[in-house]
Amino acid sequence: MNNYLIRHLLGATSLVIVLLSTTVVQAQHVQWAARLVAVSSQQSEGKDPFSPSQVLSTPNALPLGQISNDAWIPRKEGANEFIEVRFARSITAQQVNIVENFNPGSITKVELVDTKGEHHEVYTNDNPGPLPEPFRILEIRFPPAEYRTLGVIVRMNTAKVEGVNQIDAIGIADVASTMVKQAFNAPKGPDVVKSTQFDSSLVNLGPNVNTRYVDTHPVISPDGRTLYFARESNPNNVGGNRDPQDVFYSTLLSGKNKTWSLAKNLGAPVNTPDDPNGIASVSANGQSAIVINIYNRDGTIDPLGCSLSKRTRMGWTQPVPQVIQNFVNLDKEHVDFFLATSGKALLMAVERPDGIGGQDVFVSFPVPNVPNNWTKPKNLGPNVNTIKSDFAPFLAADEKTLYFASEGRGGYGKSDIFYTKRLDDTWTNWSPPRNLGPVVNSPDFDAYYTISAAGQDAYLVSSRNGTDGSKDIFRISLAPAFQPEVVTLVTGRVLDVNTKKPIRAIIHYENLLTGEEIGVTETDPVDGSYTIVLPSGVQYGYRAEAKGYIAENTNLDVTAKDKYSEQKEDLFLVPFNVGQTVKMNNIFFQQSRYYLSTSSYPELARLIRVMRDYPTVEIKISGHTDNQGDPALNLKLSQDRVNEVKKYLSAHGINGSRISTEGFGGTRPIASNDQEETRAKNRRVEFTITKK
Repeated sequence: MNNYLIRHLLGATSLVIVLLSTTVVQAQHVQWAARLVAVSSQQSEGKDPFSPSQVLSTPNALPLGQISNDAWIPRKEGANEFIEVRFARSITAQQVNIVENFNPGSITKVELVDTKGEHHEVYTNDNPGPLPEPFRILEIRFPPAEYRTLGVIVRMNTAKVEGVNQIDAIGIADVASTMVKQAFNAPKGPDVVKSTQFDSSLVNLGPNVNTRYVDTHPVISPDGRTLYFARESNPNNVGGNRDPQDVFYSTLLSGKNKTWSLAKNLGAPVNTPDDPNGIASVSANGQSAIVINIYNRDGTIDPLGCSLSKRTRMGWTQPVPQVIQNFVNLDKEHVDFFLATSGKALLMAVERPDGIGGQDVFVSFPVPNVPNNWTKPKNLGPNVNTIKSDFAPFLAADEKTLYFASEGRGGYGKSDIFYTKRLDDTWTNWSPPRNLGPVVNSPDFDAYYTISAAGQDAYLVSSRNGTDGSKDIFRISLAPAFQPEVVTLVTGRVLDVNTKKPIRAIIHYENLLTGEEIGVTETDPVDGSYTIVLPSGVQYGYRAEAKGYIAENTNLDVTAKDKYSEQKEDLFLVPFNVGQTVKMNNIFFQQSRYYLSTSSYPELARLIRVMRDYPTVEIKISGHTDNQGDPALNLKLSQDRVNEVKKYLSAHGINGSRISTEGFGGTRPIASNDQEETRAKNRRVEFTITKK
């Protein structure tokens, strides 16, 4: 056992910090800092001891009251120390907790940062100084406000508290109940089973899916309408019953009765006659799939990796090998992969020299600007992996809730299914895994858990009551409290704004509050349709990109969504020609004001990039309002707003001579002004290409 684990286990025997509400998947009221934005000073960088990044995720600097490597130490002793963090999603906060694990008392002010970037002071201490206690959990409570909290700034006067000052964690909650409490007793071991709740028992999917042969590795599409799985040594495999494993698929015939069509073999080139073939995951729109094995150009199969196949008019393409830096798998018989819905993370269960033991779950990320290449695998850490095999990872559409099978955590059988939540962006901080309980887990084999974006029905493999004693695929309905976090499934088509014909394009979607790109996907090559999944708590922007076109971006605010929903939204592309007008749907202002909101910056950054890439292009920016209020004031407001846009572009290196502006007030509506829903479309900023 390494020193890190010894130190933490010894500390944990004297004091346990209990985080309330973090074990319930959907009703997760507590959030801990997920991203570092700014810091006044620091002892070290990255995840090194005493670095600011130690503030991220749950409290872990135990025992409290002692200097810890796992907490931040400001480098200076002064009146203006601070740290600013962001959370994974915005909430209507009612409290902030700051864990001062050693030498507390230096905090002078705490500010909340809302989704518009504005600051709200919730705590002030004009007389900072040392406290008699060796540590403090500063709990600040306040009534819920109209704004949603996305970040926190903690300001300190460390000169007033002599010696080392340490902060371990910063959290927010949308409940008034105690967020963190101390329990001075020994923790229960990892083998203790805490059962989840389900709305039903296991239901066999029936003879259209299951056979007397082994049916395994189910993968449900995010929309819940297509089920892919593997069938072993079946006469209908491409190579007959000597073929070890082929991919089959079935489609949902009736959502009400939850019946499935007769499964069909996916066929070549994914299925080959002499090798075990399997789908690990499918994209949100079902147009691409990660398959196990490396498919070589000469037709041979290499088990050391995975490949990507895409669906076209002619069927699935020859799988393209995915190059994973420093990929190693010491277990020649077992490997699992899973591609996150966003396409931004590739999970794998492999046995590596740098693992904890047996198969471990690792994650890789796309190498920038190098298609089909992934970074060196990162171990998810000891909260997920054990000294025995941990495998079959499935990351829910919220990209935070991880389901996996483990042989090293005890429970009801040799391998049980657990779930855990990702607590920050490091991918190494996870909530304590929770056993899915005796309804799912049994003394028999239970694994390969998959769940649709709606989060209501889960599918898994079990040898209980299988057809003729084989392994079958079962469905079970999750109780709402144990479903993943809420997401919105967005579908639509990408169309030429003039001809309304479908266009093959790439879809990008981003967090408008941070500018971070969340995911990338492709449209259907036949009808231009797309599907993306957006976790709640964020305002998103999304757009299509295709050669020779400029995107009309759109946005969707799901910050307050508390139920799964589906939405249709067509995306339009404007030909890059003189005279064409492009709506800038993601330019935002405060009501009746002309100051740009920070959520406008991602769209403006793309316009700046276009102007730089095409230095001869000139544009005219037009501002429009609805017809409410004084027409003269509306005219002035529209002109002020487009002038502000021009000012921003000029400040970022675009020559003002290339930009003209005009405000039209409410004189050029594009929709009815009778209702707010349509009236909002008239409040817009556009630009027209005047020279190319």
